[in-house]
Amino acid sequence: MNVLAFDELWKRLCTGDETVEIEAKLTTELGKSLLNTISAFSNEPDRGGGYLLLGVGRKEGALFPDYEVVGVSNPDQVQADLATQCRDAFNVPIRPDIRVEPYAGKNVIVAYVPEVPPHHKPVYIKRKGVHNGAYRRIGSTNQLCTDDDIALFYQLRGQRSYDEAALPDTSLDDVDPRAVREYRRLRNESGAESELLGYSDEDLLYALGATGRAEGRVCLTLAGLVVFGKAIALRRHLPMTRVDYIRVEGREWVPDPDRRYQSIEKLGPLLLTIPGLVGQILEDIPKAFSLDEDGIQRRDIPLIPRKVIREALVNALMHRSYRRHQPVQIIRYANRIELKNPGHSLVPEERLGEPGSVTRNPKIAAILHEVGYAETKGTGIRAMREAMEQANLTHPLFESDRQRDEFTVRLLVVHLLSQADWAWLSQFKDCNLSDDEARALIVLRELGAIDNAAYRSINRVDTLTASARLRRLRDAGLLEQRGRGAATYYVPGTRLRVPSADRPEPGILRPELDALRPELDA
Repeated sequence: MNVLAFDELWKRLCTGDETVEIEAKLTTELGKSLLNTISAFSNEPDRGGGYLLLGVGRKEGALFPDYEVVGVSNPDQVQADLATQCRDAFNVPIRPDIRVEPYAGKNVIVAYVPEVPPHHKPVYIKRKGVHNGAYRRIGSTNQLCTDDDIALFYQLRGQRSYDEAALPDTSLDDVDPRAVREYRRLRNESGAESELLGYSDEDLLYALGATGRAEGRVCLTLAGLVVFGKAIALRRHLPMTRVDYIRVEGREWVPDPDRRYQSIEKLGPLLLTIPGLVGQILEDIPKAFSLDEDGIQRRDIPLIPRKVIREALVNALMHRSYRRHQPVQIIRYANRIELKNPGHSLVPEERLGEPGSVTRNPKIAAILHEVGYAETKGTGIRAMREAMEQANLTHPLFESDRQRDEFTVRLLVVHLLSQADWAWLSQFKDCNLSDDEARALIVLRELGAIDNAAYRSINRVDTLTASARLRRLRDAGLLEQRGRGAATYYVPGTRLRVPSADRPEPGILRPELDALRPELDA
């Protein structure tokens, strides 16, 4: 990797604030936070490391991010101390590239911390131990590694994944024969030749990693129970792996406590659960109709493509954290559908949709891929975006929350800049809005808030571009900034706060709470 010069790093810092690869610190701020940053830069996968700018700090009293070069008075001593800390403070020695660069008559220390090879991860502060001293670089922040993060690093070393764990109290009697038959049917329909289909059920399950051995006998693995297990076995061993389907009247989560939501709970093997849930979601989505080629037969087509619904659902079930005892939630609002699963994304938000996949449940992912339910090459999110675009709908919104350890997908039933939207936006014509900015305002109107990640997801732009556009909307009085740094988000500004009755209605999901389909109660 070519190490960047300070001038380039300074330009990026002033333009876009601290980022996933740049952190600025005064020498008075050196200490444990510096070690956290070094651990994060060393660990973050496929980032190549990051840069520390020592002798640079925020201007005091600045309302918005602004930096100044303060300088380092004793650069030789700081360099020596930094090199020693990198060598001695971690479980593996870190070898940064450290140099002193003059700027505006002052000395600045630029330290490039390389990403370490997978077999050295996780890098952690020795005195804290691996669970309290290992960090990842998420956006411009250093985040303490979760159990899933640590498991991922050890998994990349070649150790076993969590879904391969054998469950001693299970047996082949806990397998639902219908799920095995469904696997064989789907695999056969895929047209891919496989000698697996000639195996007995017991050999097939073993080959798929669905069974293992514990205490000298055959038992199910976590993957085997989740994908093939009977509902009664799942209720006994993994009761919180259920899926909650919740229908809410309106656009907010139970705004009126007297108007309750309606929900169902679904617990069963994934191969049997997925089709029923996809069907239920599609039933609740507003329909457009078209005529067949002969112009006689009417066809009702869900506004959100079936492919998008299935991909979002399968991703939630495949990538969820099975370490956390919490159900997957599918929430149907009047103007959107949200899917929430326990377990944050192991891929940084800004890289969602790029080729290459990282999964915490490789055995489950492999089975779902073999039957045509899942992609394992990182193309699923890109396919969702393309399908929504072809349907002239707002791109799906993705939110990975490491603090809550959950991942959310939002699918809005909002067309991309419809005639009604343009009429609503015309009141801001003095702002000379770009199409990107107009789309952001429509989403803000529907959801009530927007951040950098959402802007990027809607408009497929980079972090710096999103930051600049959001600041422009803020300066125009259309947005109001809340929080700071990585926690920055925006709510409607004074010019955008319109009564709900004045905003155009998007395609609305059916508000009536009709009876849920009986097969989902099975």
